[in-house]
Parts: sequence; C-alpha cells; structure tokens
Amino acid sequence: MPAITLSRAESFSIGELSKRAGVNIETIRYYERIKMLPAPGRSASGRRIYGPAEARILAFIRRSRDLGFTLEEIRAMLALGGPGRAPCAEVHRIASAHLANVRTKLADLMKLESILAETVAQCSDGATPDCPVLDILDAGRPGD
Repeated sequence: MPAITLSRAESFSIGELSKRAGVNIETIRYYERIKMLPAPGRSASGRRIYGPAEARILAFIRRSRDLGFTLEEIRAMLALGGPGRAPCAEVHRIASAHLANVRTKLADLMKLESILAETVAQCSDGATPDCPVLDILDAGRPGD
C-alpha cells in the first residue's frame, strides 16, 4: 500500500488514536483484523497513521458497544455508510431489534430479581438449617 499523505495536524499514531477514542491499542488492531475499522494508511517508514475518519468510526464502534450493540449489528450499521451517511430507516430497524432484545433482557432480570429477593428473604434469620439460596443454586440436589 502506498504511503498516504495527511497533514501532521490531521494524522496521528495508533497510540494517539487509542487515547482519543478511549480504547486499548489491541482493540484497535482487533477491529482492523475483523474489518470493522479500515486498514490504516502507512507513513513512508511503515508506521500506521490515522485521521479523523478512523477516529470517528472507532468512537462510533465504542459508543455502540457501550449501548450493548453486538459487533454484527455495528458491522451492519457501518456497512450502511456509517455515522452521518447511513439511511435512517435501516438503522431504525437494527436499533428497534436491539431495543426489543434489551427489553427482553430487562424482563428476565426483573424475574431474576424477584426470585432472588424471595429466596434471600427466606434465609434472613440465619438460623434455617437448609439454605434456600444454596438450594436454588444446587441443580443436582436430590428431588429435582
């Protein structure tokens, strides 16, 4: 790949990109390997160099991950053109499906909270010979 020419003001190293985006250098390399982040240009000496476009994509990936989107969902949004260019209808479809999954997980967590709170309350006196918490966790106990 030929060396790219960016002005010094708009280019930075992988370390600088890591700091700007708040992600580990190995994470950047991983996203490059799985083609989530385009392969960087190289300086004349062969060092990776990045610009504002890569920083924006990486920030988009990081924020998407923070919101719980899977890599495949993020890949789909990036394939649509990425931040600033993807058609809203398609992004809406992906985000709506993700929201449905989040709501399902929340409902499951609410059920879990209820079961766990009830179980913990059963052993609140500390004098019960059988521990209800251990009983609920012990799938191999006799009688199951």
